[in-house]
Amino acid sequence: MSRTTFFEVEVLDAKTKEQLCFLDKVDPHSTIGDIKSLFYKSHPQWYPARQALRLESKGKSLRDDEILQNLPVGTTATMYFKDLGPQLGWTTVFFAEYIGALLTYLLFFFRVPYIYSHTYAFTSSPHPVVTLACVCHTFHYMKRLMETIFVHRFSHGTMPLRTIIKNCAYYWGFSAWLAYYINHPLYTPPSYGELQIKYALITFAMCEMGNLSIHMSLSNLRVDGFRVRRFPMPTKNPFTWLFFFVSCPNYTYEVGAWMSFTVMTQVLPGRKTLLGIQQLKEWPSGSQKLQSEKFKHNKGANIMSKSVHQAPR
Repeated sequence: MSRTTFFEVEVLDAKTKEQLCFLDKVDPHSTIGDIKSLFYKSHPQWYPARQALRLESKGKSLRDDEILQNLPVGTTATMYFKDLGPQLGWTTVFFAEYIGALLTYLLFFFRVPYIYSHTYAFTSSPHPVVTLACVCHTFHYMKRLMETIFVHRFSHGTMPLRTIIKNCAYYWGFSAWLAYYINHPLYTPPSYGELQIKYALITFAMCEMGNLSIHMSLSNLRVDGFRVRRFPMPTKNPFTWLFFFVSCPNYTYEVGAWMSFTVMTQVLPGRKTLLGIQQLKEWPSGSQKLQSEKFKHNKGANIMSKSVHQAPR
């Protein structure tokens, strides 16, 4: 019967190289997540989500599911710790982003005092498209909130507090900018009237349904406690057929929804959609790279997007 060879793990500060912790008799089958929990016992100010452990002071952070004995280290391993700062769970992050954007828009729609002239306080617009735009905007973010609760399965546990501040500023600010012009007393309806509004609304609704369909499809790919991820494939749902053509259809539908909203309202801030497309290109690009590594055996096939979008989404 073979004896188990235990490991010794030394944790150093990535900046100062000062020893923070020395772990003796660590099981070789321990994961990085287990080591973080052991480190947390001696340094309770750094809970596991705040910790980044690396094999080099400026190297890549190790994943929580990596196993100690599979790492390129000897029985005495040296790891470097970096404090990631205060963290928040993804559910909290999304609720803050979406609820803020939703309520911000409604403040302008109901024309609360001090936004427009006092003459227009708590009045409503005579143009039906203004109410329709509010319904669409509200539906979009209500859908996001419902997806956060019932659909999304999170790949990463937390987000840095400084990042959520930046994200909320983006969501809330864009929502306020958009709402200010659409609900302005001097707002004028689209140039082509009902025809322009009608077709843009239909496109918006289809893109929203498509986005929801893709999110549900991606959510169903994870099995066995999220450890196993199946490869994304189109289903009988026609909205998923975009998997034949693009890697991340949820972002394709996202862009389509906001572009149709822009056409429907015909306001200048709506053109901000074009600026957001660049960011929407970066998220799926990073996701595609990650998934390409996991599904190398599926050469030539489309790669799924992340099961949870991490920004607007």
